[in-house]
Amino acid sequence: MTPSPSFAPDAPWRIDRIRLAALAERPAREWNIDIVDETGSTNADLIERLRALPRGAAQDALPAPVVRIAYSQTAGRGRRGRAWLAEPGNALLMSVGYALRRPIEGLAGLSLAVGTAVLDALARLPLSPSARPALKWPNDVLLDDGKLAGILIETAWTAPGVTAVVIGIGINLHGAEQLAAQVDDANRQSSPNGTGVTGTAPAALARAWPDANLTDTLAALLNALDAALPRFEADGFRAFRQRWLDAHAYAGREVALLDQGQEVTRGIAAGVDDNGQLLIDAPEGPRAVATGELTLRLAKERP
Repeated sequence: MTPSPSFAPDAPWRIDRIRLAALAERPAREWNIDIVDETGSTNADLIERLRALPRGAAQDALPAPVVRIAYSQTAGRGRRGRAWLAEPGNALLMSVGYALRRPIEGLAGLSLAVGTAVLDALARLPLSPSARPALKWPNDVLLDDGKLAGILIETAWTAPGVTAVVIGIGINLHGAEQLAAQVDDANRQSSPNGTGVTGTAPAALARAWPDANLTDTLAALLNALDAALPRFEADGFRAFRQRWLDAHAYAGREVALLDQGQEVTRGIAAGVDDNGQLLIDAPEGPRAVATGELTLRLAKERP
């Protein structure tokens, strides 16, 4: 069978295993890294795999992280079930499965901690000095105010003192203009009358690094996660909180909180607490918002 032109074996954007091993020496050597042309969802693949493991001690169930990478996803999704759109070679689409030695209630703020790891990965890459990476609560990484990356964390199983999680990460490398057009079409279909708030346009790494490639980006991310996951396992989000606050994209800006597309309140974004909850100075008083409860957007001036 002739392979699809989209997945030609000599496509220049394919991940170079030899270079990856040189740039991400320990993760490339000790982690189980699986790369496929196409799948439905890398998160779903790993959830199925982790659920087949024994729910015992973390070191026995999953001694090292497992990674699933696809050049294309037919059912990729982000937070609240939103589709994740990407053409082969234009985005790093990956999931990491890991048995954290923490109970499920100890995972508060994990998506924010992973966001700081993505920032650390970007700092290892040759981005232009003018690039402005930042973090948007609870699970987005921005570049010059555009959405560069998204994070989706799901639980595969829990046992006493251990939680097996799947951490999905999507990073746009190229094709931001095409992606923006697709997102605009999707937004018009889902909200033809508008919501009174400003959404986040897509951004691609090539804006700050014209030679952006999957291999170097993956290596930087693996190295950053290799440091972040054990740290979170030991200390939780508190160890990452100041790093997150230093990169808070909306600090001191007026934001709106939406529930199913409807604005429920607005106020000034003040920061996050030790559990990763967003702190808002709202007209009715200070408010702490749990991760995943509501959607955050920059507010527009009322007419």
